[in-house]
Amino acid sequence: MNALIPLQPKDVQTRLSSGRAVVVDIREPDEFARAHIANAVSSPLSVFDKADLSAVAGKDVIFTCRTGNRTGTAAARLAARISGTAYVLEGGVETWKAAGLPLQVDAKQPLELMRQVQMLAGGLILLGAVLGTTISQAFWGISAFVGAGLFVAGATGFCGMANILKLMPWNRAMKKA
Repeated sequence: MNALIPLQPKDVQTRLSSGRAVVVDIREPDEFARAHIANAVSSPLSVFDKADLSAVAGKDVIFTCRTGNRTGTAAARLAARISGTAYVLEGGVETWKAAGLPLQVDAKQPLELMRQVQMLAGGLILLGAVLGTTISQAFWGISAFVGAGLFVAGATGFCGMANILKLMPWNRAMKKA
């Protein structure tokens, strides 16, 4: 099978309540640790091909991510690992939350790493623009440097800023999901 059958949050909740389904969350461990659907199985897309999915055998498997984009992009890859019909929570965890359904939330976990990268990169670009406009044009170099780093991250998949942020004390303390 090459497609995932979409389900609305209430349909997913009904299947979960009956005990005949399991949610497989393909977000990265830092995202999963901060908030996830109760009893969901964490199987990050980055290591999905190596994941042990024996715990989901014999159940309806419902894949989810944050918004549904990752599950949509990887639909064929996800469905190929499931022996039966594969489903997807349409709109992901965000739609689940918007429907007023419960999430297991650990607010003590750090913000997701990519959000930290976005905030830091945006802040540095803004800082470079403000300082370049008000103090010296040399500060435009900050914005150029960060922009180049974002380009390299997009082109190669290697994000130096993310690797540095992983080493920060608040991220090292993150519980493994």
